Amino acid sequence: MNPMNRRTFLANATLATLASAAGLSSPATAAIAGTARKMTLDLVVGNLGFGARQAEAIALAHRHGFESVGAQGDELERMAAEPLHALLGDLRTNGLRWGAAGVPVEFRRDDATFAKGLERLPKFAAGLQRAGVQRASTWIMPCHDTLTYLQNFKLHATRLRQVAQVLRDHGVRLGLEYVATQTLRTAKRLPFIHTMIEMRELIAEIATGNVGLALDSWHWWQAGDTEADLLALTNEEVVSVDLNDAPRGIPFNQQQDGHRELPAATGVIDLATFLNALNRIGYDGPIRAEPFSQALKSLGRDQACAVTAEAMRKAFALIR
Repeated sequence: MNPMNRRTFLANATLATLASAAGLSSPATAAIAGTARKMTLDLVVGNLGFGARQAEAIALAHRHGFESVGAQGDELERMAAEPLHALLGDLRTNGLRWGAAGVPVEFRRDDATFAKGLERLPKFAAGLQRAGVQRASTWIMPCHDTLTYLQNFKLHATRLRQVAQVLRDHGVRLGLEYVATQTLRTAKRLPFIHTMIEMRELIAEIATGNVGLALDSWHWWQAGDTEADLLALTNEEVVSVDLNDAPRGIPFNQQQDGHRELPAATGVIDLATFLNALNRIGYDGPIRAEPFSQALKSLGRDQACAVTAEAMRKAFALIR
């Protein structure tokens, strides 16, 4: 066996062990085990308005005190065994675990576009599995130009069931986010899912056993969902969580989806109720900021991460 093949063999032999550790039992898990929460302060660099390769995102997360980092599935899919082995080593050494990945299937458009994405999905999901990533999430458009609610429901159930089955075969859970912004859900003629109870109905119809909610404090607020809705959930029903606040001085029904604030920046959204309810159900997944902030985008990467981490810690301090 030549030296390169030997190195590749050894990398493959230990990859599964490292991947499992990154997904389930990294030092981050132990670090938060003694606190009042299991959920992790998660960094998704794209949510802050800039890009970074996976290794850079891991370094930024560690440097600014995050506890998990979003998985960049496209990059992980292409990564060979040896660099992936090194990446997982960095993840563990830096006391981090994986957050969630995105889903590279466009299920909102025509059949041909959906089929193309679905064909590619097994390779993408295999990349997540090799890296130990166990969560992925996507969102549902709350309206449609031509499909009635029932027609749209059946289409989403059929397509997302196929997506979920592929992810399930690779040990990945799928989180679905309902979008409730009032100015967005009336943007097209026919309304669709925009509340937690409706999304739970879709999840029940998909019925693959690995589908849950991708919650967002903004949409929880805009939907009129309550603390009781959150407390009715189990940890297993929640795959990922986005955390945002809303601008002051804008009427509730005039808020714009793409204009938000960092967590706990204004107090418009009741994040204390939101986070404490998640904590009470034992949610143990990633909590990531998604502020859609132009001011944040204008900062350098390190400063944007530092500001976001400070805002997240302020929000997490609301947990009692």
